[in-house]
Amino acid sequence: MSLLNRNEKYPMFMPDGTKIEQTVYLKEVLKHPRITVGEYSYYHNFEILRNYAEALAPYLFELSLDKLIIGKFVQIAHGVRFITSSANHKTSGFSTYPFMNFMMTSQTTREDIKEMFEEAPDKGDIVVGNDVWIGLEATIMPGVKIGDGAIIGAKSLVTRDVKPYTVVAGNPAKTIKKRFSKEEIDSLQKIQWWNWDIKTIEKNYRVITGNSIDELLVLSKTL
Repeated sequence: MSLLNRNEKYPMFMPDGTKIEQTVYLKEVLKHPRITVGEYSYYHNFEILRNYAEALAPYLFELSLDKLIIGKFVQIAHGVRFITSSANHKTSGFSTYPFMNFMMTSQTTREDIKEMFEEAPDKGDIVVGNDVWIGLEATIMPGVKIGDGAIIGAKSLVTRDVKPYTVVAGNPAKTIKKRFSKEEIDSLQKIQWWNWDIKTIEKNYRVITGNSIDELLVLSKTL
């Protein structure tokens, strides 16, 4: 029996069986038409939330044009926010004030609302790769693509794409370092351990969390 249960809402337990309800598997709590999340990706908040989609992506609506796409085994800390393009205001005119947001009536249609979103700059989807760690209260801006294995420092403001296995931090976030050599990163991108069978991952988690690329390569060739 696998200890990592992808269908568990609260996947973290103390040895005595107590559930840590502040930590959730996102796939089990995010029911939003514009959000896609991979298996085993989790979010930790200091409080138990009523609406996780609203907390993570407060400007992403049913009729938004863009999406939030999160890969597998992503680790998201308290206070992280994804600011999607739906938060943008039209900037080509003299005023940026969103008058229509405050002038909706019972006659306002879904098409009218879609048109409102179309007027604002659309920078595309936010895409988070696999095995990404996003630190406390980091903010990810519209259209940003974060590569596999990246680390986003606490309270960072990410305005540009982040390459795989890169550490970024600051406001605006800048590259701090590459986590591994180019050769190792290339190998990790080919291995894609996050797509392995979960029992294989559990059995070999020490190799996956280790730092011997040779050992991981040997393991990958046996699968």
